[in-house]
Amino acid sequence: MDFMKIWIKLLIGSALGTVLGFLLPYENQNVLSIMAWFEQMALHIGRYTAIPMLFFSLLIAVYELRQDREFWPLLGRSFLVMLGGGIFIIAMGLIVTLIFRPARIPILLEEQFETVSLHIPDMLLGLFPSNLFSALLNDLYLLPAWLLAFFLAMGLGLDRNYSKPVLSLGDSLSRIFYHIAAFFSEVLALVIIVLASYWAVRYHAALRADIFRELITLLGAFSLVLGLGIFPLFLYILKPSANPWAILYGSLGSAFAAFFSGDINFTLPVIYRQVKENLGVRRRSNAVTVSLFSIFGRAGSAMVAAVSFIVIIKSYSNLGIALSGVVTIGLWAFLISFLLAGHPGSGAYTALAVLGMSYGRGFEAGYLILKPLAFYLVAVGAFLDVLFCSLASYAVGKWSGFQEDKDVRHFI
Repeated sequence: MDFMKIWIKLLIGSALGTVLGFLLPYENQNVLSIMAWFEQMALHIGRYTAIPMLFFSLLIAVYELRQDREFWPLLGRSFLVMLGGGIFIIAMGLIVTLIFRPARIPILLEEQFETVSLHIPDMLLGLFPSNLFSALLNDLYLLPAWLLAFFLAMGLGLDRNYSKPVLSLGDSLSRIFYHIAAFFSEVLALVIIVLASYWAVRYHAALRADIFRELITLLGAFSLVLGLGIFPLFLYILKPSANPWAILYGSLGSAFAAFFSGDINFTLPVIYRQVKENLGVRRRSNAVTVSLFSIFGRAGSAMVAAVSFIVIIKSYSNLGIALSGVVTIGLWAFLISFLLAGHPGSGAYTALAVLGMSYGRGFEAGYLILKPLAFYLVAVGAFLDVLFCSLASYAVGKWSGFQEDKDVRHFI
């Protein structure tokens, strides 16, 4: 399979897994338990190289950018794209929901109320662990590793005579772990069979329930239009002569991995490779932007949560929702999109629960009616998050002068 593009391998693995999942008995709890264990093993394999690759790549990238006085401008451009993209994505989702109005979902709150939180105090404490090396031990919360790389890069810039050996070692480790991550990105074509199987088993059950069909259709159709149609067209604003479909084509592999895993960190090896080797963004830019957008740029998950929450409100009441309520939901969703750093594999569902608690008015437990559909909400949110991450990283790299066009024939 070495001659195949990564996205083709992932597509074949996804198709095989989906077919297998539909053949498995979706009501058998033993099968579901076994599949859940295999899912965790698959996610561990995908995340295996994320921390060392991210850390050493960031270390060298931040050092080089600071030496050229480009770090803060690059950071500023990234957050401008993040803010503009977040507002647009969430606004579009709310507008589409108000126009197409998916049917109400019967309220069957059989699940016990559970506490779902962003754990912001714990996340803030985690930014500066009592032992700085502990920042490299959390495979879910990557922001502490990002900060450690930043501070170490600052330290290396103080005295070049002492920092040369460390920089040489860091650069070598960055390249070594990149190649290790490249190997694991090829292995994901097999791993995704397991993830797609478990996804299909749960999807089969959700379809048989029938009550979620309209919401599934709305989110699925809109995410495809947004991710595969509207996102690429925005690249014309940056460079009218660019071929947005070639850029989208170069990001397909990470989109497949994100959808069936629902996990941003799982997809990082594929995203880094595709942004570098397909989209032509240099390491000093993509190491910063990919990590930033994967940590903070979760507008896709926030939009899915906002759309789902409007459906929940309509399911509880026949009175509908006022425009002021829609704006409030959109603002809360926009804020939550920057606070999902500690939830790489449960973004949309966590955002939905927190949105309900923030909105209040008796809807604090409303998210429970969509608990059987949580896997689907997370999948769609991750799909949009990863596409936005890839295309935004390309846009910022082009804007900053750190990108060169690649021939489509040489895409991985």
